[in-house]
Amino acid sequence: MRFEGRVKKEGRFWLVEIPAFDAWTQGRTKQEAFVMAKDLIETMANVKGFRVTVYPGTKGLFEVGGNRVSVLLALLLRRQRERMGLTLAEAAMRLGQTSRNAYGRYEQGKAVPTVEKLEELLRAIDPNHEIVWRFAA
Repeated sequence: MRFEGRVKKEGRFWLVEIPAFDAWTQGRTKQEAFVMAKDLIETMANVKGFRVTVYPGTKGLFEVGGNRVSVLLALLLRRQRERMGLTLAEAAMRLGQTSRNAYGRYEQGKAVPTVEKLEELLRAIDPNHEIVWRFAA
């Protein structure tokens, strides 16, 4: 599983944005910016043995992927929940659950959601956000 990012030169620096993780970083060169993006995602995940790969693209786009999908999805859910300013309990309540563990087990990477469940979890966090899935051939 990979998530799209954007890279562009601003003055002396290359800025990197990874919207799914609500993450920004920069580097003095494009390559350094990609290294910083890799380090940023690994640091945010904070899971021993988790490694990120950056896949440079064209027209200012790139992708990031990792060696463990559960960690990437857990990070996605946590960052999106934090972006919306919700607690675990509030996210669980939006799912119609009484325990924050109903949502938290996905965010902790203890459970890996199906695509349908991932959509449900993301919609609970932000009902107005349009989810677009793009699958490589």
